[in-house]
Amino acid sequence: MRTNPKIIALAVAAIIIVLCCCILLRRLLQPQLQISDLTPEINCDTCVNTTAGTQGKNDTSVRLQVVETETSPQFEVFTTTNALDISTEMSTYHTASVQPALPNIPSDARWDQKGITVAGGHGRGNATNQLSYPYGLFIDDDDEAMIITDYSNHRIVKWKIGEKNGHVVAGGNGQGDRLHQLSYPTDALVDKNTDSLIICDQGNKRVLQWFLSRSTTLATVLRDDIHCFGLAMDYQRYLYISDEIRDEVRRYRIGEKSVILVAGGFGEGRGLQQLNCPTYLFVDQHQTVYVSDSLNHRVMKWNTGAKEGIIVAGGRNVSNARAELWDPKGVFVDASGIVYIADVYNHRVIRWPQGAKQGTVIVGGNDVGARENQFNELRDLSFDRHGNLYTVDHRNHRIQRFSLK
Repeated sequence: MRTNPKIIALAVAAIIIVLCCCILLRRLLQPQLQISDLTPEINCDTCVNTTAGTQGKNDTSVRLQVVETETSPQFEVFTTTNALDISTEMSTYHTASVQPALPNIPSDARWDQKGITVAGGHGRGNATNQLSYPYGLFIDDDDEAMIITDYSNHRIVKWKIGEKNGHVVAGGNGQGDRLHQLSYPTDALVDKNTDSLIICDQGNKRVLQWFLSRSTTLATVLRDDIHCFGLAMDYQRYLYISDEIRDEVRRYRIGEKSVILVAGGFGEGRGLQQLNCPTYLFVDQHQTVYVSDSLNHRVMKWNTGAKEGIIVAGGRNVSNARAELWDPKGVFVDASGIVYIADVYNHRVIRWPQGAKQGTVIVGGNDVGARENQFNELRDLSFDRHGNLYTVDHRNHRIQRFSLK
């Protein structure tokens, strides 16, 4: 019996069609992003959008960034709700750290009035138990350490809480503008995602990223030609930098060129859209920016997208009255929205509740001096997770702790 050629042709065509459909179906069902397929040549700006719903709290847009290491690249995937580090070498996942949780300090909290020196306090010097006109302070609760900006020693010192000596983690190689040197740094913070410090290298008019665990690339310049003073980083790893000459605060994404003005930028002045020498910053979980507007002797609050700021403390006259500030610098906001301010030339820490017309002195305010209850130009402050207060006593070359009672 002869086989009909048309039947054979139709059968072959049917088989080919079935195979093509299988291949097409397999490709459609294959995941769009395979971590094992990533290579070091991938574009750092590649984005995979898996957004479900509207922007905001439901936004799960994924940003992919290559981070070079000595052995193999790491790929960091960030979302607006969480962040994952994905290592091609380890093939494991772990939740990346974000901004530390704010201490929930009771409204009637009180602190010891006599501070304990926890760093420095041995006169001005560059020994490992000394500081020289310290400025900024960052409390690393995870590591139980203080990151101290040792201004006149041109270095950043990491000082474990409870130890008698610190150790230099950046700079300390004399004043200079090379990548292993600093010049009068004023602020620093820890970026756990990259195991690095972000440093305001004020004398060199630049912001550096200083890698702590690399033996090859020590530091890289993130921003230059900027008169930086203060730094902050929010939970999405946006970096905020105050520029004391341009009288503004701008927001950056590390690795990107885009810049957003978030406060000031309308020249020096006292208007609600202006600043006059902005110094230290604080950014809360809502990306609200608090700015020490130092030469206007006030602290300003700028909500996300606002064109004008809100005065939350001071701003009337220069005095030691509880309603006034004198060249405020360090600023901190607790989980209840209460603002804590380093009131430099009043030599005190003042606590300012939301909507209040005046603040309350919680430590200091006992004239200038070097006793346990005194300051000599208080520069910065911070709190640990237990609510203990840490202060930078600039001209006494020390860091003090005032324990929460």
